[in-house]
Amino acid sequence: MKILLVEDEIKTSSYITMALREQGFVVDTAHDGRDGLFLAVEYDYDAIILDVMLPVIDGYEMLASLRESKRTPVLMLSARGSLDERVKGLRLGADDYLPKPFSLTELIARLQALLRRRSMDSYDIAHLQVHDLTIDLLARRVIRDGNRIDLTQKEFALLSLLARHQGQVMSKMMIAEQVWDMNFDSDANVVEVAIKRLRTKVDAPWEVKLLHTVRGMGYVLEFRD
Repeated sequence: MKILLVEDEIKTSSYITMALREQGFVVDTAHDGRDGLFLAVEYDYDAIILDVMLPVIDGYEMLASLRESKRTPVLMLSARGSLDERVKGLRLGADDYLPKPFSLTELIARLQALLRRRSMDSYDIAHLQVHDLTIDLLARRVIRDGNRIDLTQKEFALLSLLARHQGQVMSKMMIAEQVWDMNFDSDANVVEVAIKRLRTKVDAPWEVKLLHTVRGMGYVLEFRD
C-alpha cells in the first residue's frame, strides 16, 4: 500500500517513514502543503498522513483543496490537540486526527484501521489474489493453496508490489526504486537475487508457476493457463 506523508519536521518525517516502511508500506514524502497537495492530487495513494502546521499552505488548507477532487483517507497530525482543532480537521474532511506527541505504534494502528474502513468491502482492500496465492496486506500474511509462506520484509514488499501490478511487467529498475527506495543501476543483481529467493518459496513447491521472467524487460506475477 502506498502512503503520502506530509510533514515539515525532518526528524519526525524520517521516524514515521522508517516505521511505515518496516511495516511494508511504500512511502512518498513532502515537507510543505503545496508540494503535498500536488502529490496528493496527481497520484493515487491508499492514505495520507497530514501534519497541520506546514509551510506555504497549512494542513487545513491542503485538506480543503484536496477534498474538492479526491476522497483519499487522511490522518491528520497536530501539536494543537484542542477539541476545536480536532473538530475543524474532521469537518474539513479528515478521517482521523492524532495529536502530537504520539507513539509510532498508535500511528500505525490508526492508519491500519483507517485503511480497513476505506470502503464497505475491506477484504478487497486488504487482500491481493493471484490464482491460489493470497496476500493479506494488513496481517502481512501470504497463503498459497492453503499453505502459509514465511517471507522476509523485503520479500513481502517485492511480492506485494508484483501482485498490485498483476499481469504487468515490472523492470528491475522499477522494482529497485519501490522496494529498496534506491536507484540501482540496471545491471544490479539485487533484484535478481531477491526474485530467485522469492521463487523458491512461492513457486518451487507448486506445479503452476506464477512468477515469470520476461527476457530483457523484467518480471511479472500472473497465472498462465
